[in-house]
Amino acid sequence: NESSLALLERTNAPMKGNEDAKVTIVEFFDPACGTCRQFYPLVNRIMKLHPGKIKLVKRYAPLHQGSDQVVKMLEAAHLQGKFWPAVELLYTNQNAWVQHHVAQPELALTLLAKVRLDPVKFSADLQSEAVTNAVLKDVNDGKLLKVRATPQFFVNGKPLINFGYEPLVELVEEAIAQAY
Repeated sequence: NESSLALLERTNAPMKGNEDAKVTIVEFFDPACGTCRQFYPLVNRIMKLHPGKIKLVKRYAPLHQGSDQVVKMLEAAHLQGKFWPAVELLYTNQNAWVQHHVAQPELALTLLAKVRLDPVKFSADLQSEAVTNAVLKDVNDGKLLKVRATPQFFVNGKPLINFGYEPLVELVEEAIAQAY
């Protein structure tokens, strides 16, 4: 329905793939979530199988303790065009900054130094209303869309009901068949 489709979109949310693709995967994710880390290469694989037909939009759902600070870092990196290297770095080194399912923001921050962000801009953006509002919008939209666990995928507005790689592939292929 229209209202839930509106909730899936956020202007300037991190996106990759073909901007004009007819199939949109929206993923609500938490960088401290192990399942999100496992799904990251799987979603990339689905996109490679259907070149140009899919765009992926990432939305923040900081459900783990401490993640609220880390998603602000990702959004601040995004404002410098470095979201994807930052999220990949955090996933690759997840065991270094997530302990017992609790995010350690100061350890994540140390890691992100490798992404070569402008430290002055990064520091200012972390405190900015723009970053706070972007994260807040994702959290609020996620609540309205009943996102209770991560990753939560929506394909062209349809939620993935039975969680798993195969069901996600089926939902994407169904959407591609309808759209193209």
